[in-house]
Parts: sequence; C-alpha cells; structure tokens
Amino acid sequence: MERNIALIELLADGAFHSGEAIAAHLGITRAAVWKALRKTTDELGLALESVRGRGYRLLTPLELLDAERLLGAMSDHGRHLVSRLELHRQIDSTNAFLMRAAAAGAPAGAVCIAEQQTAGRGRRGRSWQSPFGVNLYLSVLWRYPTGPGVLGGMSLAAGATLAEVLAAHGVQDIALKWPNDILWHRRKLAGLLLEVAGESQGPSHLVVGLGLNLSMRQSQAPDIDQPWVSLNEILDGAPLGRNRLAGALVEALVHALERYGREGLSPFLDPWRAFDPLAGEPVRVIFGDQVIEGRHAGISDEGALQLETSTGLRRFQAGEVSLRPIERPETPAL
Repeated sequence: MERNIALIELLADGAFHSGEAIAAHLGITRAAVWKALRKTTDELGLALESVRGRGYRLLTPLELLDAERLLGAMSDHGRHLVSRLELHRQIDSTNAFLMRAAAAGAPAGAVCIAEQQTAGRGRRGRSWQSPFGVNLYLSVLWRYPTGPGVLGGMSLAAGATLAEVLAAHGVQDIALKWPNDILWHRRKLAGLLLEVAGESQGPSHLVVGLGLNLSMRQSQAPDIDQPWVSLNEILDGAPLGRNRLAGALVEALVHALERYGREGLSPFLDPWRAFDPLAGEPVRVIFGDQVIEGRHAGISDEGALQLETSTGLRRFQAGEVSLRPIERPETPAL
C-alpha cells in the first residue's frame, strides 16, 4: 500500500508524468512502471490516461487529505477542541477505529479521517461505499459524564449541524430526512452513523461518523441501492477544497458535541426543522414488519418522529425505524 500511495501522491495533480520520473520516484525500473500504474489505479478505482511522448496522468485530479491544511481551515477554538487527529490513507472504518481507541482510553475530541474505508458502515448494518480519495469519511469521539440514554438526540443535532455547514458552503436545497440522512432533491448526499458505549448511569462515550459524497462516479459505487448524488454534481463542478471542507465539518461537529453536553438537543431543534421538507407531508414509517402511513407531524422536543395517523398521534425513536415519503399523484394537465 505504501508504494501505491507514493504513486498516487505523485499523480494527484492531474498533470502528465513521464515513465522515467515515475520510476525514479518509486525506485523501480522503467519497465515496471506500467504494471505498477495499472495495479494501483485498478485497486483504487482511479481512471488513468497514457499518452505517448507525454506520460501518464489521472483523468481526475485528487486533493489528498493533509492534516496541516485541514487544521489550518479551523479556528483556534476548534483546533483546541480536537485532542488528536488520525489521518489514514486506508482503514477498515473510521468509526470502528475510534470505538477501539475509546475503549483504550482515547480522549474526547479525537478525530479519525481516511482516504478509503475497506469496511465502511452505515445505519442498520448496511455497508458504506468508500472509494479512495473522492469522498470524505471521518469520525469524532466525545465523552460525557452521563449515561448513553441521554445521547439519542445527538443524531439530530449532528444532522442539523452538517446541513448548516453545507448550506454555508453554497449547497442549496439541502434537506434532512429523520433521523439523520442528508439529501439533495431526495438523493442521498451524506449519512451519519452514531455509536455509543458506557455505563447506564455514566460515564459514556459517543462516536459520530460521517460519509459525504464529494466527487464519486457511478462506476465507483455500483452497489448503492438508492438514489445518490455527489457534491461535485450539485455545484456543477465548482471547486470546493476537500481539506477546507473537512476542517469546517470537523470544527462544526466538535462544537456541536461539546454544546450538546451542556445544553442537550434544544438548540438544535429549530435548525433541524428548517431543513425538514417532509413536515406536513404524507409519509410511511417502516417499523420491523409494520408499515404505518400518516402525516409527518415534525419532530418532538425530544427528537422523536411524530406521525399523525387515523388512530391518533404516534411517536417513534430512531432505532430500526425507516421513513419514506409517499409520492403524490401528479395532477393531470388541463
């Protein structure tokens, strides 16, 4: 993997590099360059171009993650809240890494971010497609003196926080789908995975994981079974620095985690509701083997999904519940 990363670091600028330069950079023979290039780009799912007399280049330049640039995009207070930053080129899962680190005593504010996950996870046991260098995969650890039972609302707090960051970076029409999917025109842009452990009466620790699609191509995510979108498509190819955005997201998350410990869910309710397009709309809730239809009545002050049904108001906690809109039939043209 080290040789692969060294090669990608050289080619990340998207410019042509001669076979001689690549051989010298990797410390291999000129004859071995093509094999190394094909092996690396195939393994990482990257598109390579070869032009006689000019050399080789990646069709899509990459902005690789850089700890100094990421931290440099944060305020002094934000950097103060980050106790340590773990940057990995490849990892099984940023959440799994921090859950292991938490069990070993890692402090609040530990952050893990990776170029690629080999075992990325989403909600309800689903896998999270995590190709190299084209998205953001990051997790943040926080510790609380209370038990895990009071941390359920952090799912909504994190979603509202991330939606605000994206809106501030020019992403219009961001929407939240309870409990924490981040959508654009009903296509999934990002998802959150929260994992908590601790004593029933405290203390406890929480890991918030984020996967955000930046410039992923369809060919890099053949197994995704729902509509999705990348930030690059939303912004029509306008550049948005990967390290700068990662720094903004990490800063917002550590602030939110710290604030939640002091104030709970309350300060995040109005921002969450502002990004909820399904409020007042007909929806169905899938709860185990049950499918319950009704009108989405927003979220309660405790963060529960509220559903107006023919039998009255019902409330649902996140758990294994899934929310789906009911499409309205189109009105025939007159």
